[in-house]
Amino acid sequence: MIVNPISSVSLLNQVQGVQTKATPAEATESFASFLKGALDSVAAQEQNVHSLNDKFLVGEVDENKVMIAATQAELSLNLTAQVRNKVIEAYQEIMRMQV
Repeated sequence: MIVNPISSVSLLNQVQGVQTKATPAEATESFASFLKGALDSVAAQEQNVHSLNDKFLVGEVDENKVMIAATQAELSLNLTAQVRNKVIEAYQEIMRMQV
């Protein structure tokens, strides 16, 4: 069986999810949607902690589940803060560059 190398490469790119070069507007939109999704995930974890805390006060949930959820939310928030700090540092470094 003879395989056409060009069709094999295009099929491989489709399988691997390789896309053609995106325009700057598309890349910005993609990055913005990624950041929004990440922040929504952190907010959802915080909301989950509040929900579990309320259930714990009523006696429906074990203390361990509340502590695990609280620790996960805290770690997510700390990671978000560190990413924000790195972005600010990078922005400040770019602003200090001389053109």
